[in-house]
Amino acid sequence: MRAVGFTEHGGPEVLAVVELPEPEPGPGEIRVRVHGAAVNPADTLLRSLPGAMAATARPHLLGMDLAGVVDKAGPGAPFAAGDRVMSVVLPVRHAGGAYAEYVVVPAEWAVVVPAGIALHEAATVPMNALTALAAIETMQLKEGDVAGVTGAAGAFGGSFLQLAAARGIRTVADAAPQDEGPVRDLGATWTVPRGPEVAARMREAVPDGVDALLDGALLGADVLGAVRDGGAYAGLRKLGEPGTKPLPPAPRGISYRGFGVHDWFGRTDLMAEIAAALGAGRLSPRVAGIVPPEQAPRAHAALEAGGTRGRYVLDFS
Repeated sequence: MRAVGFTEHGGPEVLAVVELPEPEPGPGEIRVRVHGAAVNPADTLLRSLPGAMAATARPHLLGMDLAGVVDKAGPGAPFAAGDRVMSVVLPVRHAGGAYAEYVVVPAEWAVVVPAGIALHEAATVPMNALTALAAIETMQLKEGDVAGVTGAAGAFGGSFLQLAAARGIRTVADAAPQDEGPVRDLGATWTVPRGPEVAARMREAVPDGVDALLDGALLGADVLGAVRDGGAYAGLRKLGEPGTKPLPPAPRGISYRGFGVHDWFGRTDLMAEIAAALGAGRLSPRVAGIVPPEQAPRAHAALEAGGTRGRYVLDFS
């Protein structure tokens, strides 16, 4: 089978199309004939950090979500050959990630793609949406609460805005001028200009402060002023990872929350919520472009350059 892998960490140029044996599903697993594998910011991080894929087989395969058709189901897996599915994937497992024609995943990582949704579109949904729901659950947000969101125009931000709106959570989101309309369309209750003093502008919209701040733009201490006394803050990446900023001792009773989306793999209830929202039009696929596997380096370079709205999808169909 064709796959996109690398043997040495580095820039986008280390990625290449390789030939690998087809994997076999075990009990409770499914093998998916991949149509699309999304390119995520975490993929670029894992590709560039020496040792980040040390536990995986070589060549290393990236990719955190996919969509395709079940090709083979192992004993006990509640899917049948021919089912259209989308799935999250853990690229740091020994078998690696989603950048391949055939990928084996535990059945509980996957969910049926709603009718009318193209598989290449569905490939952009699972990881961002599960991360958004993990954030909502970690921050213990409920109907009527207010959440602040930075990086709201990005793929995670968009998923968070839509799924929060579906749960009755209000949001105040930052946006560049050209993104204000799209961010409102995604469900933001209030939008404020992004950039310096964004915390103060969020306070103007929500004078009491937000109940929780989801920092997709990794602004760190600069946005703590938007959070109410006793509220919560969480960054999209764990402290210490590239792009994060140090945080001061938590002021005003604010709690720092951390969550790893991998800890939420296997939550079939959340995967079902994602599929239902997608099927009902409450959650939108966001495709930046569909490219052949040979152009994986170009997709990585474009994502690292910034400004991408949505996800590039590697086309293995």
